[in-house]
Amino acid sequence: MSGTNFQGTSEALVSTQWLAEHLGAPDVRVVDASWYHPSTGRIGRDDYNNEHIPGAVFFDIDEIADSNSSLPHMLPDPAKFASKVRRLGLGNGNRIIVYDRASGGAAAARVWWQFRYFGHHDISVLDGGMIKWLTEGRATEDLPPVPRERHFIARVNQLLVRSKAQILHNLETPREVVIDARSAGRFAGTEPEPWPHIKTGHIPGAKNLPWNELLDPNSKVFLAPDQLADRFAQAGINPAAPLVASCGSGVTACVLALALAVLGNHEVAVYDGSWAEWGLDRDTPAALG
Repeated sequence: MSGTNFQGTSEALVSTQWLAEHLGAPDVRVVDASWYHPSTGRIGRDDYNNEHIPGAVFFDIDEIADSNSSLPHMLPDPAKFASKVRRLGLGNGNRIIVYDRASGGAAAARVWWQFRYFGHHDISVLDGGMIKWLTEGRATEDLPPVPRERHFIARVNQLLVRSKAQILHNLETPREVVIDARSAGRFAGTEPEPWPHIKTGHIPGAKNLPWNELLDPNSKVFLAPDQLADRFAQAGINPAAPLVASCGSGVTACVLALALAVLGNHEVAVYDGSWAEWGLDRDTPAALG
């Protein structure tokens, strides 16, 4: 990463202490990506309007998305993404630190992955997010900043995303391992699936590693790298292998990708449609148990 000297758990994560010390740095931009599953009835923007880290702008993953898709918060086209983030004052030369309010920073990881997909790698997730920031008694504000537009050039990296067709092809000619970030019950098909679906279970051959198992249950920060490596090993996953992360709708899958980046694998792809797409298609195979 360029600009201000970076010291954190890895380039993918930055600590609350680091952000507090560099909040006023001219190249640092803070992004609030708070988001909740529609079933909760909570709205991320409401939390942002109530209080946010000073200077943070709000990134709505449901708005900065493909409005022509029937699936939730799918990747937008490069022109739309560039236009939206430019208006938020996010662009080339910026150090972007993204966080959210929900436990674990899943939506923040989704934004981290999106920026990297569109070619901006100078981005990190705030480890522990807003929960840790508030627990430490750090400053907040309730007025949004007035961002100054920043030029953003989108350079798409197709290697970081997978489509349904590519996942189907991988079933015929296996080259990548699919990791499913959903709970063990949803993976097995024994728990309700919250997204619209016609079948439950998982993509055949996929391995299951629930995303919240990568976080400390109390502080909600990511586990230390050696502990992360142990979690992947216990799930039968080689962190250095060609991997594709999946979940319910392409959000918590990004937590897996983030954890793997901490371990040095920066090329993990995300199946954008995930089970929201796979589980609605009568022709896609599904495994149970």
